[in-house]
Amino acid sequence: MEFDTIAAISTPMGEGAIAIVRLSGEQAFNIADKVFRPVKGSVNDFASHTIHYGHIADPETNQIIEEVMVSVMKGPKTFTREDVIEINCHGGLVSVNKVLQLLLKHGARLAEPGEFTKRAFLNGRIDLSQAEGVMDLIRAKTDRAMSVALNQMEGRLSKLIKKLRQEILETLAQVEVNIDYPEYDDVEEMTHRVLLDKSKQVRDEIKKLLVTSEQGKILREGLSTVIIGRPNVGKSSLLNSLVHENKAIVTDIPGTTRDVIEEYVNVRGVPLRLVDTAGIRETEDIVERIGVERSRKVLKEADLILLVLNSADELTHEDEQLFEAVEGMDVIVIVNKTDLPQKIDLPKVKQLAAQHKLVTTALIEEQGIDELEEAISSLFFEGSIEAGDMTYVSNSRHIALLNQAHESISDVIDSVEMGTPIDIAQIDLTRTWELLGEIIGDSVHESLIDQLFSQFCLGK
Repeated sequence: MEFDTIAAISTPMGEGAIAIVRLSGEQAFNIADKVFRPVKGSVNDFASHTIHYGHIADPETNQIIEEVMVSVMKGPKTFTREDVIEINCHGGLVSVNKVLQLLLKHGARLAEPGEFTKRAFLNGRIDLSQAEGVMDLIRAKTDRAMSVALNQMEGRLSKLIKKLRQEILETLAQVEVNIDYPEYDDVEEMTHRVLLDKSKQVRDEIKKLLVTSEQGKILREGLSTVIIGRPNVGKSSLLNSLVHENKAIVTDIPGTTRDVIEEYVNVRGVPLRLVDTAGIRETEDIVERIGVERSRKVLKEADLILLVLNSADELTHEDEQLFEAVEGMDVIVIVNKTDLPQKIDLPKVKQLAAQHKLVTTALIEEQGIDELEEAISSLFFEGSIEAGDMTYVSNSRHIALLNQAHESISDVIDSVEMGTPIDIAQIDLTRTWELLGEIIGDSVHESLIDQLFSQFCLGK
């Protein structure tokens, strides 16, 4: 498959030590040769996977634009399986853009978002799930999320899916042979037995993957975690303690937080999309009231609620209303300010929090944070995540397809157990094979591929 030659800046825009402009395609070497002036030789003569010092210059005006190092990589031993040039420039906005514009002027086309990775997929270097792993690796918020993405990028999920598809294919072939050559009296019974046994094996493997999907999705996307409580109970102090920075304003004045503050936090490998809300209370202040309404909206969309109470205040009707508002949700109740004289009715709090975890803290004194982090981790991961030893499914598209495949293979088992004709069960088994193929891109619509890669950053 041949494509035109594309170019893009592959590093974030802004000032920095180095910026990289990447070229990929059949004309990559020729285009680079027009604008690159090495100390000696030319791009087309350089050995593959070598780097060379020189200058980028406009061949029409001979004006030197940049002092660079140029990496030369010949296909197919490259990321895209095409000829690839990477120009290492100084990390400034003007110079790197001038280099890119020069490449576009002399035959390259500006790459679309994710087009380099898309070419790696289309040229057979990686499958679709591995390509999505690249995007997850870029977006990883914690070490464990990075580990899951790296395993997916290196093909751990792909190998398992391909193995399952091959087993289904072999089963379908065996069933076809038995149907086409029915010389033996027990052929129908034998075919049903083979189909049932193999379908159960495949279903068990799919079920194992789905068991990891909830944790995998959390690692990929983060837990939407909302901090709620009456004003001045220590919500902003909690945010600052978890983030380890003073992101929120902390004062003794109720109602200081007027809006929703959002921050990503790494809690023992669990990424939290942490939201500090305006204190939920009745107020005449119109600005604060808007913040309270936003808080209520965020609350409904949360995966985890951190409900903060003030140990130095008596339990109020507003506190009890908050318990009612989070009924049925994953909640950790935090009784804060335990360093002050206790006024709260702790037995009543324990009664209200009977279905939830309860932690006591003195955030100003930095007490109780370790216990809180342990409670968060154990609530969703039973205290540990074996990201290196398990195949985690973290992508929503993969999870949806696995659920459909599980339903389809379950239909096969039900059909066989009810004595339905084999050709009916074959249809569902073939459907399972196709659904698993969509995960790795063997049977997927072109429009979906375009949509997936459009989510990538430019230059990747």
